[in-house]
Amino acid sequence: MKRILFIPMVISFLLLGSCANRKITRIDPNQQIDLSGRWNDTDSKLVADEMLKDALEKPWSGNFSAKANRKPVVIVGSIKNKTTEHIDPITFIKNLERAFINSDNVSVVQSGAQRSEARDERNDQQTFSSEESRKQWGKEKGADFILNGVISAIIDQYKNKQTVTYQINLELTDLETNEKVWIGEKQIKKFIKN
Repeated sequence: MKRILFIPMVISFLLLGSCANRKITRIDPNQQIDLSGRWNDTDSKLVADEMLKDALEKPWSGNFSAKANRKPVVIVGSIKNKTTEHIDPITFIKNLERAFINSDNVSVVQSGAQRSEARDERNDQQTFSSEESRKQWGKEKGADFILNGVISAIIDQYKNKQTVTYQINLELTDLETNEKVWIGEKQIKKFIKN
């Protein structure tokens, strides 16, 4: 009986002892670190910046500005994850929005749940805010273009070696005409040896 109780106690002490050696170090968030070879924050930032740089160099933005006499308004729609990994598309969407806004060539409007939250707040203001500070209905900026995309991955593996190729495809569509005005593609290939 003592032996049966002794074995789980030894296993518990070994597990607790292995956790005691853990060390955490703060690092620069811009430092590139690949631990697993999977999609990570560096990939998200690099792809967003490079793809939107390409998108903003194309004529759709200038053509729209010349015709409408203002900056185009973009809404970032869905970015679908078609990989086998868990990739949170929100991080990538926020990187895309940041790159658009920082370019100062495009205005970006809220989409999805954030837009509903803003509308709920505006609705509350109609009852609870003073007349001078209350925001009016019907003053939202409508988007001229919507950006959608997909993240996919191709995996090739043999024994202890593996390559993962991430392919990111984005499309910018004119909301009035449904015309695609820009299509971008970016690949990131990683070699992993275990």
